[in-house]
Amino acid sequence: MNDLMSSQVFWLTATLVAFAAADFVSRRSRRHPFCHPVLLATPVLIAILLLTGTSYATYLEATQVLGFLLGPAVVGLAVPIWERRALIGRLAMPIAAALAAGSLTAIVSAVGIMMLFGAPRSILASIAPRASTTPVAMEMASQLGGVAALAAVIVLFAGVVGAMTATPLFDALKIRDYRARGFAIGVSAHGFGAARAFQVDSTAGTFAGLGMALNAIATALLLSIAAILV
Repeated sequence: MNDLMSSQVFWLTATLVAFAAADFVSRRSRRHPFCHPVLLATPVLIAILLLTGTSYATYLEATQVLGFLLGPAVVGLAVPIWERRALIGRLAMPIAAALAAGSLTAIVSAVGIMMLFGAPRSILASIAPRASTTPVAMEMASQLGGVAALAAVIVLFAGVVGAMTATPLFDALKIRDYRARGFAIGVSAHGFGAARAFQVDSTAGTFAGLGMALNAIATALLLSIAAILV
């Protein structure tokens, strides 16, 4: 039994089946924001881990191939960006302005709120890069004296919430331009937002991928500058 619980095949199968089932529910709900596959699959996998007494470290080791495949998947986002490079070039100034506003707002709002609650420096350093991608957030949190694991959880939470709420929020604000919608969700909800944007519209997905990539760079630069000045 112990061998099964540490088996790579078992946990890969469990993960893929849980996600496939969650994606089926999501499709049946017509991609309702609150039926995001990750949001549905994660509690199922956590329950299996608890019921089997399996540690997260064991699960992570068994499913590390999925993490490896994430790299090529992210790189694949460059294809639609390249195909729309002329359009992106014409929008360079609005994109730069939106990036600066989005990156600064994400950092200042998160850190400012936690400072009001008297959070220690380690928490501030962990939450500051919340809108960037997980690898960037973990590295920046570590360099700033934060907790990498906590930063990863915060990034995951921010991504799921962003993917769930972005479309209803855009609709409520009557934002119809898929370029603006995509870039905004990419900056604020990184990979989860980009995946959600591609489900809605290919143009939105392209600009979400662009926003995710540029915000990861901008966040790293801004936090590095802040670390030097503070």
